[in-house]
Formats: sequence, structure tokens, C-alpha cells
Amino acid sequence: MALKVIGAGWGRTGTESLKKALEILGFGKCYHAFELLKDGKRIVYWEQLMRGEKPDYDKLFDGYQSAVDFPAAMYYKELMAQYPDAKIILSYRDAEKWYESASKTILRPLPSFFMPVCRFIGLFNKNLSYFPRIYGVIVTSVFNQLMQGKKDDREFMINLYNQWVEEVKRTVPADKLLVCEAREGWEPLCKFLEVPIPVAPYPKGNDSEEFHKRIKVSNFIKEFRKKS
Repeated sequence: MALKVIGAGWGRTGTESLKKALEILGFGKCYHAFELLKDGKRIVYWEQLMRGEKPDYDKLFDGYQSAVDFPAAMYYKELMAQYPDAKIILSYRDAEKWYESASKTILRPLPSFFMPVCRFIGLFNKNLSYFPRIYGVIVTSVFNQLMQGKKDDREFMINLYNQWVEEVKRTVPADKLLVCEAREGWEPLCKFLEVPIPVAPYPKGNDSEEFHKRIKVSNFIKEFRKKS
């Protein structure tokens, strides 16, 4: 199954709302960072991409028609080459507002006890046993490679974010690219994808409060167990 939509926007730019929107619009299941919780063994393909290798894309995206958020956004160029007919969506947020949100959520380190707890429970739960590798890919590919180990440097990160936005605009053909903000709702997205506007309101998901609830150990473990 080929990807029809590729998200090039960073996490905390409305990517989970976009995931839900694409699924409502009939683009099948959308691959988001949280999908790694559902099928941790697919981490092997992200590890290959991180090393500059070409993974088995059919297995990586089996069952999905779109992909947004990290780590997919990091590899939008590779995904464009693999799926030349796909459309690219750059979910966008003002850079300073993005950093304000990201610095309180995805850029924060995990609590020191988090990983040992996951490793221990992973002895009894196969899916959870993949979490150290999943987190390793995020740290290596996103924090170290993309963000150059400077995720806590506000000025650097804001400049890097803006550079990424401009790079996407330069490298994606204009007729295949939509730059959008979640607050714009359905209209630009539906026009770009050539589908009718749904009656339902544009979805919301994964605000800062919800994010922190998700990474509480008890809730996190429940997510893994539920999806194993």
C-alpha cells in the first residue's frame, strides 16, 4: 500500500490533529509517532533509515496510507522518492510558539526512573521491550542528528525550525505541497486533497495536558499493554 500523504511538519505543530483529520477524510490509517506503541517491532526500519539505509517500506507502512510527525517528518525526502505520487503537508506553527510548547513536552528528558521501569516490565511484555530502541531512535535521529544536540538552546532551535520550514518549501514542488496550521480547519486541507469538507469539526489532539498524561508511567504502560 503506497503512502498518499507525507507529513513534513515537526512534532507539536498539530500533527496528531492532522493524523485524525486524514483518517476522517478517508485516507486510511495514518502513521504517527504514537503508532510505534502499537507495533514496536517496526522500529528496525526506522533504525535502518537513521543509518542511511533503505528499509522495506512495504513492511514499515503496511496498513497505512499516510505518515505524519516524527520520525517520518525527518525523512520526508526519502519518502517522497519512494512515493513520488504522494502529496506533502507541512503542518506549521509560529516558531516561538512551537518552541514554547515543544520545550515543555517532546524536548524534555524522560524521568530518570522511566527507562528502568520500561525495561523491567518489558521482560514480561514483548511490545514494551522495544521502547528503549524506540527512544534511542528519537534521541539519535531527532535530538542528536537533526537538532545537533542543542534542543535546549532556544535561539538555535527557533532558527533551525524556521530553516526546516524554508527547506521544505524549496525542495517540494509547489503543486504537491500544502503549508497549513491546525487553526485553519478543514478548508485548505480538503481543497488540497480534493475531498469534500466533513460536517464534523476539525479534530483536536495531544495538547500539552494530554501529552503529560500520556507519559505518566501508569498511563504509558497501559497504552503498551492495550496495543500488544
